[in-house]
Amino acid sequence: MMQGNVCCTYSQAFTGTFPMTTDMKFSSSTQRFRLMSVLSTCSISILLAACGGGGGADSTGVVAMADSSNLPVGSTSNPGAAPVLAPPNATPPAAKPPVVIPPVVTPPINSGDTIITNVKIQNTTAIGTKTQTNVPVTFGQIFAPGDLPNANTLYGKLSDGSTVPLQIDVKAKHADGSVRHAIISCVLPSLPSGQTAAISLIKAKSSVASAPGITASALLASGFTSSVSVTLNGQLYTASADALLKAGQAQSWLAGPLVNEWLVSAPLKNAQGVAHPQLTARFAIRSYTGLSNARVDVTLENNWAFEPAPQNLTYDVKILIGGQNVYSKSALTHYTQARWRKMFWWGQTPQVNVQLNPAYLIASKAVSNYDQSFTVSPAVVADASSKLSGASFEPMGTGMAVAYMPSTGGRGDIGLLPSWAVSYLRSMDNSLRLATLNTADLAGSWGSHYRDKNTDRPVSLMDYPYMTIVGRSTDTLNPATKKYESFPACGGDCASPNTADTAHTPASTYLPYLVTGDYYYLEELQFEAMYALFQSNPGYRNNISGLLYPNQVRAQAWMLRDVANAAYITPDSDTLKKQFATFLGNNLDWYNNSFSSNTSSANTFGAFTDSNARVYDGNTGIAPWQDDFFTSVVGHIVELGYQQAQPLLAWKVKFPIKRMTDPGFCWIQGSIYSFHVTDVDGGTIYTDMGQAYRASVPSNLSSLACASASMASGLGLQVGEMVGYSSAADGFPSDMQPALAYSADSGVAGGANAWKAFMARSVKPDYSTSPQFAIVPR
Repeated sequence: MMQGNVCCTYSQAFTGTFPMTTDMKFSSSTQRFRLMSVLSTCSISILLAACGGGGGADSTGVVAMADSSNLPVGSTSNPGAAPVLAPPNATPPAAKPPVVIPPVVTPPINSGDTIITNVKIQNTTAIGTKTQTNVPVTFGQIFAPGDLPNANTLYGKLSDGSTVPLQIDVKAKHADGSVRHAIISCVLPSLPSGQTAAISLIKAKSSVASAPGITASALLASGFTSSVSVTLNGQLYTASADALLKAGQAQSWLAGPLVNEWLVSAPLKNAQGVAHPQLTARFAIRSYTGLSNARVDVTLENNWAFEPAPQNLTYDVKILIGGQNVYSKSALTHYTQARWRKMFWWGQTPQVNVQLNPAYLIASKAVSNYDQSFTVSPAVVADASSKLSGASFEPMGTGMAVAYMPSTGGRGDIGLLPSWAVSYLRSMDNSLRLATLNTADLAGSWGSHYRDKNTDRPVSLMDYPYMTIVGRSTDTLNPATKKYESFPACGGDCASPNTADTAHTPASTYLPYLVTGDYYYLEELQFEAMYALFQSNPGYRNNISGLLYPNQVRAQAWMLRDVANAAYITPDSDTLKKQFATFLGNNLDWYNNSFSSNTSSANTFGAFTDSNARVYDGNTGIAPWQDDFFTSVVGHIVELGYQQAQPLLAWKVKFPIKRMTDPGFCWIQGSIYSFHVTDVDGGTIYTDMGQAYRASVPSNLSSLACASASMASGLGLQVGEMVGYSSAADGFPSDMQPALAYSADSGVAGGANAWKAFMARSVKPDYSTSPQFAIVPR
């Protein structure tokens, strides 16, 4: 059979089990949950020889691991590193997905070794085209606590039993010291068209030492060049990645014998060397040892936090790689406090779709327990594929997301993950992958990005506790420094059709960072979380504490989601990690002290009833669906391992449980739009579900027997159908489902019965087309 070297790099989270044979052993943590019998993974049994790439592999194929952080990159060459080959000029045509994916074959493993999970590498070129060789792949993976105590023990095997050496760049660890998130790289020999190779990820009994990898100077010596230029107001401004690498101005993101990635950035400068005050170029250069190609990630930013006169800029842009024009656009309007990204390859572009194991990702609890019993609709795949080449996926577009976030009504953006991301997670389809990742690229299009020139990182509330985008500039006076921390006034046109809104912000970049390990997605998540913390008035949020409660309940939910996700997945070496953990802790403390641990509180519902929540019917009613959003976020935070959120969850789940099981409240109305908690604005809050039911539901309905034919007739619904668009995947019963799923898992009395009653409803949605709320108990 054909052999060669195909490179793969990925970031993976591990949890799960495989069909057991007599020669396998599994870690205790993976035995705690069940996976689908095929583990959502398919493969072909093709002969793929073990990869090269710098040496250092033993018989298990473990070649390099790194507790990686932003390490400085030297400019001296490594005499032991394999050379970088000059790339060919040709680039393969656009890929098409294969038609048939064969079943997975579990390879034999060494005695005492443990299979953790597997990953599929899908050749996306058209069937009958040339076999791919020397194909680099990089992806990210999250691991469940305890599954991978030592990254130096992980290796890969193909279905035929041949070993695949791996490079593991560890980014974050669990409290027990085991790996939480890593970026994994490997080199496969060949991948025929229309076929898929499965790699089992195996924990060995012993570890091996790391080996050195390629240096930036070796890449430059092979002829690599890349630059970006813009023509603005008649002047040409440029930035060169190779010049920055030569100057040693790089940070390391990936480091090892198989692949290295360097991050460089600089302001765009004119011919006289004068830097543009607003525009900055950022490059991430990923080079694979011994191969003839490198990935070039280019980002243009117009987002300095405190640079005077921020404004929209219209320019012509051109990106060159190896002297060739790979992208150009005329009259691009770059909105202020925004950025855009494009990726290219120097040399041959690999045409692969890395398919992680969805069941394992879900079981790891890094993402919620999305229902695995349905199949994503082909119409969803076709819709995503049709939009990928449209204007919405160009710089400053918004991809699958709604540009004007304050728009009301149900839509795919809303949820713990957006609909398109859940469809991708469930299917690992290539079109949905591209839609999800490209939409995450375009998360930079909203004016919510503020970078600090002093740190070159997203601006932090720790450094500027009085900054804000609302209120008066006098509100931003820092009494400690005697300086105002307001952002500069607009210096021209700052209008944008892309309007950010914390009450409707999609979680566009969390899953993309999990499954790719791309630094761009990490910073997007951090930008989003910091914006959530500082956008409100400093007095309301208690300044540096970053409290979120003085907002709509749904805004509190999605902001807390973003802060928790950032705290969980930010690399351990990143200074923002501890900050996000502090902000998360501050908020959980406030909620616990105010509600779950407040023995003097008269609130018996488990719902927010303050003025931020009472926004309906003359400020007497709250929105249960918004409260359910918050409950689901707290459930997600508990699953991420933050036990500080456990008391809050136990208090919050009382509300969905009561709406489904309390004898004084008919469960048909459990998904009601407005739930009255008082007679008048500012009045005494009810303490009885029956009292709230009678105040919330017209008397001609509340007097009817619950779930009776007469009630259904009065509501114009089927018998057993809940109110609020029960058949819609984004209707109010669907909004309630995640909260009820977490209620069932919480151990709180009535949680299981509430879920049982909910699942007995007569009308349910079709989640195959929009699954963002399709969360079920574990």
